[in-house]
Amino acid sequence: MEGNNNRQGKFSPVRIIVFGFLFLIVTGAILLWLPISSAEGVFTSPIDALFTSTTSVCVTGLTTVTTASHWSLFGKIVILILIQLGGLGVVCAGIGVMIVIKKKITMRERLLIQTAYNLENIDGMVRLIKNVTMGAFTVELIGAVFYGIVFIPDYGFIKGIWYSIFHSVSAFCNAGIDLIGDSSLSVYRYNPVINITTMLLIIVGGIGFIVWWDIKKVVLESIRKKRMRGQLFKRLSVHSKVAVVTTVILIFGGAFIILISEYNNPDTIKDMSTGSKIMASLFESVTVRTAGFFTIPQGNFRDTSYIIILILMLIGGSPMGTAGGLKTTTAAMMFLCVRSTVKGHKGTEAFNRRISSDSVRTAISVLAIVAAIIIGAVFILSVIEPFGLRDICFEVVSAMGTVGLTTGVTGSFSMAGKFILCMVMFAGRIGPITLAMAFNMRRGKRKKENMRDLAEGRIIIG
Repeated sequence: MEGNNNRQGKFSPVRIIVFGFLFLIVTGAILLWLPISSAEGVFTSPIDALFTSTTSVCVTGLTTVTTASHWSLFGKIVILILIQLGGLGVVCAGIGVMIVIKKKITMRERLLIQTAYNLENIDGMVRLIKNVTMGAFTVELIGAVFYGIVFIPDYGFIKGIWYSIFHSVSAFCNAGIDLIGDSSLSVYRYNPVINITTMLLIIVGGIGFIVWWDIKKVVLESIRKKRMRGQLFKRLSVHSKVAVVTTVILIFGGAFIILISEYNNPDTIKDMSTGSKIMASLFESVTVRTAGFFTIPQGNFRDTSYIIILILMLIGGSPMGTAGGLKTTTAAMMFLCVRSTVKGHKGTEAFNRRISSDSVRTAISVLAIVAAIIIGAVFILSVIEPFGLRDICFEVVSAMGTVGLTTGVTGSFSMAGKFILCMVMFAGRIGPITLAMAFNMRRGKRKKENMRDLAEGRIIIG
């Protein structure tokens, strides 16, 4: 019996997910290291191959070599596959293959799905994976069609289709890796089709699959029962309401601050028309929340924009999506917790619902651990790298939030610095979610144990 428990601990769902990501990263690094993956037909530096594989699987977008010129077609296809698998998640991709080959989904796989998506029960797991996979491919296909409107005339039919597919997958998975060059999408900063398509793909991928299905369910019920459209938002779950409202506030609030701060900055948007300034500010506000594309040079922002960009990068997208970061719901939980404390409420509330104390404790724990990782990485990199604190903070927060934006110093990091960024990217991709799940698992184990009835102690706060 004890041996069985040890095996269950050793191969727990959380560990399977973590090692699944690690296996995918190592496999990708080996493939990218081979001469067939480089444009010049030579071996790529092992650390650059590892870095590229990590940034692809963790859908970050930080790069140490230029994707467009360094990699061969084979290498770019490998990167695309890594982005797709990393965006959907190792568990979703693996279960999807099992569904295609019609292999039976056992209880172990269902528990993996439950753990990967932090769900409360295992009902409808197979249907969930099918919906996530088909939904993702459908959105990516639509995105590729709109990209094709611009890319096919610009690059020709075959190359235009390839560019459309690659950038659609990269945008939906919030990876931010492009095939255009070091300037990312700067050449298309005035093109509304590229800007709007990219923003919508990033938002749809980052909002979270659970919000998708909640909105779909409410809309279908409204059509079937002929209810008022104004009641749609009210019938969403508390999670969906928090995710949607927080996303909207972050996008438009961030865009407004960036627009005001950069309006007269000659190094960013001063010379643009008013409409182009608004579009560029919106694009920046959307992409810094884990995507990594850019139309404005990231090293020329004023301090006000720099601060809001760091906050947006750290928060990221929503749970059960392709984005990274602390997640919108974690940030919202912190705000709601503070608001409830200030108002003197006994519990944390949102949309006339009481939020469980477990959720609040988990959010606080995740925030504290992420902060510790960022502070530790910034401290170490400040010691071993010759760059200023501003550049290092930007790189670390970008890696932790799986954003991929850079002030231009990533490629100049030492081997040790690149390896540290790899670890931060990995922690950012699986860290907050996996840590939260680990806490939930521990709580479940504690409930089975005999809890000691201790006298209550009080600690003065503030």
